[in-house]
Amino acid sequence: MDKNSANTQASADFNKARNKALFNTIMNILRPERRELLSFYDVKSLINTKTESYKGMQTVKIDDIAGSEGRYTDFNKAFLPKKEHLRKRWESIDKAHMSDVILPPIKLYKIGDMYFVRDGNHRVSVAKAQGVYSIDAEVSELTTEVEVKAGMDMLELKKAVISYERQQMIDQADLDGIIEEGNIFFTAPGRYEEMLQHILGHKYFINMDHEEEIPLPIAARSWYDNLYVPIIETIRNAKLVSRFPGRTESDLYIWIVKQWHYLKEKYGQEYPLEAAAAKYTQEYGYSLFKNPVRWFKEKFGKGD
Repeated sequence: MDKNSANTQASADFNKARNKALFNTIMNILRPERRELLSFYDVKSLINTKTESYKGMQTVKIDDIAGSEGRYTDFNKAFLPKKEHLRKRWESIDKAHMSDVILPPIKLYKIGDMYFVRDGNHRVSVAKAQGVYSIDAEVSELTTEVEVKAGMDMLELKKAVISYERQQMIDQADLDGIIEEGNIFFTAPGRYEEMLQHILGHKYFINMDHEEEIPLPIAARSWYDNLYVPIIETIRNAKLVSRFPGRTESDLYIWIVKQWHYLKEKYGQEYPLEAAAAKYTQEYGYSLFKNPVRWFKEKFGKGD
């Protein structure tokens, strides 16, 4: 292929890839997680990675590359280019691909079954656009106790972290009876730890009237019966969950307790729980009339 033909073909390839990215954005406007490339640092922070080790040269499937260290806003989830400023570099690599020029291996991080680009984002994008199955890469692996599977989006990763945290609380804090019986589920990471802090705080206060240390499971039972259940009953009686689609009673428990403590400090310790719950819902809950765009997304943007 002569130079002019290669330039024309590379330009056409970039235009095609960018138009596909634009179409993908439009088709998934209500579900951005279906089109967004993952940020390595966001994922690393979310799942709390442990050690890092160099694994050397490997052949990696293109479809297993899920994110990027620094260019996750430049490409979509399929590694299609989203921005015009990528054109020059992208086309030069595409022309090298057409001429069978051997390029240096890319560099990747591996977390679970997912890979993230350290260096070589354009090379991955061109390879993906050209239908290449795999690519040579230098791989460094970060370990984690959370199960990370290929193809997960950020929402699925959060669910995996929440599931891990829930099981950790059951196994390590001996709270299986409380968590299972109370059907305690949260929709964001870190909340089981917050729940444990509530239990430990309750344990501290009831220990003040006892000479011997009260075991954590007994303190947890007292917390559940005397604090958690009454607040959940308040949430149910006022039908508050309907104002927070996608959230659970346990989520509302955490939020309302924070609101209640704040209002008691401001207005006095006699400030009623019901008033705190109502105030929180008025400020942060929503309805069709308060936020029609958000309501529409919740109603019609769930997908399969």
